[in-house]
Amino acid sequence: MPAGALPGAPDARSGWQSGPVQRWFDLSAVPRDHGPSAVTLGNFDGVHRGHQEVLAALVALARARGLPAVAVTFDPHPLAVLRPRSAPPALCSLEHRLELLEGCGPDAALVMEFTTELAAWSPDHFVGRVLADLLGARAVVVGRDTRFGHRNSGDVATLRELGHRYGFEVQEVLDLGDGDGPGPESRRWSSTWVRELVAAGEVGRAAEVLGRPHRVSGTVVHGDHRGRTLGFPTANLGPDAVGLVPADGVYAGRLLRRGPGRDPRGDGLPAAISVGTNPTFDGKGRRVEAHVVGTDDLDLYGEVVDLDLVRRLRPMIRFSGVEELVERMRQDVRECRAVLETAGRSG
Repeated sequence: MPAGALPGAPDARSGWQSGPVQRWFDLSAVPRDHGPSAVTLGNFDGVHRGHQEVLAALVALARARGLPAVAVTFDPHPLAVLRPRSAPPALCSLEHRLELLEGCGPDAALVMEFTTELAAWSPDHFVGRVLADLLGARAVVVGRDTRFGHRNSGDVATLRELGHRYGFEVQEVLDLGDGDGPGPESRRWSSTWVRELVAAGEVGRAAEVLGRPHRVSGTVVHGDHRGRTLGFPTANLGPDAVGLVPADGVYAGRLLRRGPGRDPRGDGLPAAISVGTNPTFDGKGRRVEAHVVGTDDLDLYGEVVDLDLVRRLRPMIRFSGVEELVERMRQDVRECRAVLETAGRSG
C-alpha cells in the first residue's frame, strides 16, 4: 500500500488477536513467525502526552487492520552513548517506561540496546533489517520530529521513501501540543519541556505535559531517623533512585508500594515529600524522603516504592530551630492533605 494511505480493512493474512503485551529485549527474541504488523519507534522518555497521541494512532490503525501494534524503543538514551557529558537525565526507568508504553495499548514492545554499532546503521539498513524484515511492517506511525539512523539522518520523508520500497505506509501524527500546551507559551509536548519543569520544581505543570504526575522510584533505606524523633517518620530513597529528581523543596504527592502492601487500585498513600539537604541540620547530601500522612507505623525498609509528585508546596528552608521546623512540617502536612483532596476531586 502506498505511503500515506488511510487505515483500511483488517489484514486477512494476519487475523491478529490481542493478548498479553510481549516484551522483546533483543532482535533475536522476536518470533520468526511474527508476521505483518503496525510499528512506531522512538525513545519515549517519560511517555508524555505527545507520545501517547502517537501510540493511540498506532493502536487505532493496527486494530483497523487486524495487525499487532509494536512499539520500538531504545535503551540507553542515544546521547548517553554518543555524548555522555551532554546526555539528558532520564525521566523514568526502563521498567516504568515499558509499563507506561503498555498502558497505551500496543501488543508488543521491542527494546533495542543503543550502541555505537547501532548508531552507525544507515536509515535504510535500520528500516530494512528491523521494520521490514523482522517486524514485517505494513504501517509505521510517527510524530513529525522522528529521527533515526546514522547521525539522525533519517526523518519522516526518509520513512516515506523507504516505505515505497519495503511495502509499508507512513502515518504522521501532527497535533502533538501546538496551540494546546499548558501555560501561555503553548509549546509542543516534549521530554525536554518536562525536564525543564521538573528541574524548576514545577511538577504540577509537568503533570499536564505528562498526562500524570512525575514519578521518582527507589528502595527505602535507613536514614538518620530524625523524622521519627520529630513525629514525622519518613521513607528515605536510597542511591538507586530512578526518575529525574526535582528542585529542592517540599511536595504534595503519593507513595505507592510495589510489594505485598501495594494498593490494587494504584491510588497510593498521601505523602509529604521532601527533596534537599536538610539545611536546618546542616545536611550535605541531597535526599528524597516521604512522610506518609496520617501513618506513623509503616515499615517500608527494603521495599521499592514509587513517589508521585503532585505539587510543590514550598522551597527548602533553613529554620532557626527544631520548634520552628516542626510547626512548619505540621503546616506542610495540612497543605498536603488539601492539595491531594483537591487533586482527587478533579482527577
